[in-house]
Amino acid sequence: MTYNFAFASYSTSTAADPFAARHGKSLPAGLRAECSAMSWTEFESTYAAMSGPIRLGAWSSEKIAPGRWTFEATLGLGERIQKASATSTGAISAMTSMLHDAGISLEILSFHQHQIGHRTATFIFAECDGRRSWAMGIAESSTESSLRAMTSAANRFSH
Repeated sequence: MTYNFAFASYSTSTAADPFAARHGKSLPAGLRAECSAMSWTEFESTYAAMSGPIRLGAWSSEKIAPGRWTFEATLGLGERIQKASATSTGAISAMTSMLHDAGISLEILSFHQHQIGHRTATFIFAECDGRRSWAMGIAESSTESSLRAMTSAANRFSH
């Protein structure tokens, strides 16, 4: 399976929960409290930051044994582009390993997903170097959504 990532932008809407106002489903409690006065545009640019020093260009996977996969990715790390790979039981642990190999020790503390129409929204609360932050990814599949959330989190920590 291969994915190529692109991120779309949406219109503005202000509410106590900008995700609920837009998609009819509540954010995780900690994130909801953190962004209660944001418009959708502010929320998206803060928590779904796909532009930044960490970029995911391509992603592929190949099953090598029952419960084992080899994952390959093209990562943009600042000015350089590099290939990364990991053998794992799933995409999230593979991406965690690839980011770690690139010097980004991202740990997911909380993970939430919502189906919104034909897409999936993933919210993660992550820690990196003692700092904690929420991030979001929205995509056609739960895997792509999770990878987008992880990329967004890595970009939030790079500031």
